[in-house]
This record gives sequence, C-alpha cells and structure tokens, in this order.
Amino acid sequence: MTTPSTPYQQPAYQQPPAPQQNAQGAQGGFYTSPIPVRPATLGDAIASEWTKIRSVRSTMWTLGVLVVLLLVIGLLSAIAVDMSDTDLGSTPVLSLGFFGVLLGSICVITLGVMTISSEYGTGMIRTTMTACPSPGRVLGAKAIVFFLLTFVLTTVMTSVVAVLQTSILDAETPSGADWLRSTVGVGLYIATLGLLSLAIGALVRHSAGAITVMIGVVLLPLVLAIFMFAQSLAKLQNWLLEYSIPNQLSNFYDTSVTGSGPSGWEPLWIMLGVTAVAMGGAYLSMSRRDV
Repeated sequence: MTTPSTPYQQPAYQQPPAPQQNAQGAQGGFYTSPIPVRPATLGDAIASEWTKIRSVRSTMWTLGVLVVLLLVIGLLSAIAVDMSDTDLGSTPVLSLGFFGVLLGSICVITLGVMTISSEYGTGMIRTTMTACPSPGRVLGAKAIVFFLLTFVLTTVMTSVVAVLQTSILDAETPSGADWLRSTVGVGLYIATLGLLSLAIGALVRHSAGAITVMIGVVLLPLVLAIFMFAQSLAKLQNWLLEYSIPNQLSNFYDTSVTGSGPSGWEPLWIMLGVTAVAMGGAYLSMSRRDV
C-alpha cells in the first residue's frame, strides 16, 4: 500500500517593500531627470531656427548664389561702362547694382519659402511644433532669424559693390542719402520681401507652389503692364508699373521707370504693410490647421 503524496501548496503572496524616496524626492520608483524642465522660450526657438537654417544646404546655395550675382553683375556693369566710355549723365552710379539685386531677390524668395515649407514637406514641422507648441513663437523665431541673416548679408554685399563701382567709375560721388537708400534701404526691402515669401510658404505649405506664387508677384505686374497697348488700360498700366516690385526696388537707386508713384522710402513702407498682413494670415493658418 503506497503513501499518498503531499499536495503542492503555493507560497503566500508577499507584498514587495515600498520604494524608498530617491535623492531628488521622487516617489513610486519613477525616474526623475536631474536636468530642470522649463517651458520653451522665444530665445530657445531662435537658437533652434538658427541651428536649422545654418546647417541645411539650401541656405548655403541660395545665399552663395546671391553673393555671386550681386558681386559679379555689379562689377561687370561698372567695367562695361568704364570700357565703353559711356557718359552716365544724370544716372546715379550706384544704380548699376540694381540688376544684380533684382536677380538676387529670386534667391532670397527661394530661401524664404524653403525656410518653412521644407519642414512641411519632410514632416519636420511635427517635431518643431512638439518641442515648441506655440505657432506664433515658431513663426516669429523663423522670421527673426531669416530677416536678420538676409538683411545683414544683402546690406554688406550692396555696400561692397557700391564702393567698388564708385572706385572703378570716375563719376560724381553719391550723397549720404543715396548711399543709405542703395545699401541699408535695399537690404531692408529685400529682407522684407523674403519675409513675405516665408509667409506665403506657411500658407501654401509647398515649396514649388509658393516659389511660383512669389515669382508671379514679383514679375507678373510688370509683364502685364508691358503688353497693355489699349488706351483704355492706360491708367491700369501706369498703376501696375508704379507698384510693381522691380519699379519699387529701382526707386532706392533714383531710377524709377515712371515719374509718379512711390518714391524715397515709401516702397519699404508698402512692402512692410503687405508683409504684415501676410504674416498675420500665416499665423492664423498655423494656429487653425493641423501639421
């Protein structure tokens, strides 16, 4: 006769000891980072945008081409006038830098659009908005970094070109007001035009589409005005010529196509007003639309 085996008995459950408080005072065994956590500020957003804009290849290429266009076209214009012994007459010597600035504005437009639209294309905007959930702070940081970068570079290059042109050509020395408008004024206008491109990029959210829109804004009024031959369209033609961006830009060099319309610093105030409206629309778009 066999002895019955002892049935298996499960050991009683013992509650584990409560976790002790760590050095930082955390309870419940959760990890607490020793790095202090604080909300993102505008300074943090600016530092982030500066890191992004200086580390992508599009910035190097667009601004590099801008520098080449301003320098090469400005110098070639002065050398061509000097070699042909052309009398400038009443034409300001600094106006020879206009063509390089006009072509270089396409580079600024491209960079302005890509500063924000490229993030929508790659999905990087999700990371940006996660790190800094405030659309106004993100848009403001992008605008500040982009404006300062393009303004400083454009002003420096137009100043260098202006000095070289006046040294090459034996012409009347420009006044201080002429120097200010053709360097600082042009730098402010081009940088503001780039901000308008950034706003359009935030609204369209597509690089090619936004760049196409901005090129149309720059060139279409002038092209339409050239082909308006009907006498009934004379007033519209003159208005388009006066307020076209190439003509407003030429006002800083005192070489306006028309004798009327904005003059002096007025084109800058017009561009600032248009850009402010576009930036307001970009802010509303980023606040109400998903990324």
